[in-house]
Amino acid sequence: MSFRTPRPLHFSPPAVLLDDVMGAQKMLAGVARTTPLEGSRHLSGLVGGPVHLKCENLQRTGSFKLRGAYVRISGLRPEERAAGVVAASAGNHAQGVALASSLLGVRSTVFMPVGAPLPKVAATREYGAEVRLTGQVVDETLAAAQDYARDTGAVFIHPFDHPDVIAGQGTVGLEILEQCPEVRTVVVGMGGGGLAAGIGVAVKALRPDVRIVGVQAQAAAAYPPSLAKGRPVSVRCGSTMADGIMVGRPGDVPFRLVREVVDEVRTVSEDALSSALLLCLERAKLVVEPAGASPVAALLSEPEAFEGPVVAVLSGGNVDPLVLQRILRHGMAAAGRYLTLRLRLPDRPGALANLLGVLTVVDANVLDVGHVRTDPRLGLTEVEVELHLETKGPDHCVDVQAALHEAGYTVIG
Repeated sequence: MSFRTPRPLHFSPPAVLLDDVMGAQKMLAGVARTTPLEGSRHLSGLVGGPVHLKCENLQRTGSFKLRGAYVRISGLRPEERAAGVVAASAGNHAQGVALASSLLGVRSTVFMPVGAPLPKVAATREYGAEVRLTGQVVDETLAAAQDYARDTGAVFIHPFDHPDVIAGQGTVGLEILEQCPEVRTVVVGMGGGGLAAGIGVAVKALRPDVRIVGVQAQAAAAYPPSLAKGRPVSVRCGSTMADGIMVGRPGDVPFRLVREVVDEVRTVSEDALSSALLLCLERAKLVVEPAGASPVAALLSEPEAFEGPVVAVLSGGNVDPLVLQRILRHGMAAAGRYLTLRLRLPDRPGALANLLGVLTVVDANVLDVGHVRTDPRLGLTEVEVELHLETKGPDHCVDVQAALHEAGYTVIG
């Protein structure tokens, strides 16, 4: 689904300018990595023009968040630094604030939900933050962090709703123009909007002809209704694997910028997200979290809608291994790489071996076999078999079922 960004009738002075982003780039020299730009032959073939992946998943702390956090904390007055900083996050922002604070010699406290993935909690502590596990959902964690800021005087570091944070994230846009000066379209995931706003400010100031496309998960898409109303509105987020962009309301500061510098906002399905993550892993050999793979999901969903050269920003790679395992299974199923069949066999020795022999000939990998003998719908000498197969894709699934039909088997589900 696509939503064209309406332009405001009256322009107010932008909260972030190109000079701010260029100043942030100087500040980040030697701190943030200039992440690589990798070409994708598969995506280029789909789009019909060059597609490059901007690998912020290879940034320090595993995401772009270090950029904005470092610029924000660098701008604090001495008395603010002395009071320390506090943040609330389930992952990437937590790690960005923790490392940025350590590099600048500022004490940091990070509130994380009780159910935050253990690897992210451990990484945040290792980067130097004091971690407090509070609340079952991010809203409760955020409230606890804000209470802490009021009680202690610590400076609350917002993940996206501050000009300094947006200026830091905008340095990704400067790098894109340096690495791919011929770029025509930049595709970037959007939650609160800080990254898209920052990239848009930098790119549009230098190359106003470049199209900026934001991407949100369908289950957590606050920008389309907000842009339609001309102000940030809250939406109820559904379940999505892209937790990194699951934000129920755009930030006030990025929203004003997004209206001016983002040309279009697209939404993507869960199937598209899992397929994109699988593609990044298999074809590009890159570990990317679902939110980071959202631009690739948009390209897979409607490749003809993007003019090349395209740069898709892989915004992060911090994904829990157990979550990754589930997502990969989902992605393989969405890509037609799994096939489940039920069929009936005569309940006699050798019947299953004969069936498996047919599957061996067509090179289908059997993951699991289940037997049912007690269903009243079965004949006295019948057994129902459920097969879970790993295949090579949709065409192979058709070949497997055709081979079973030719061998005299009837698939019942």
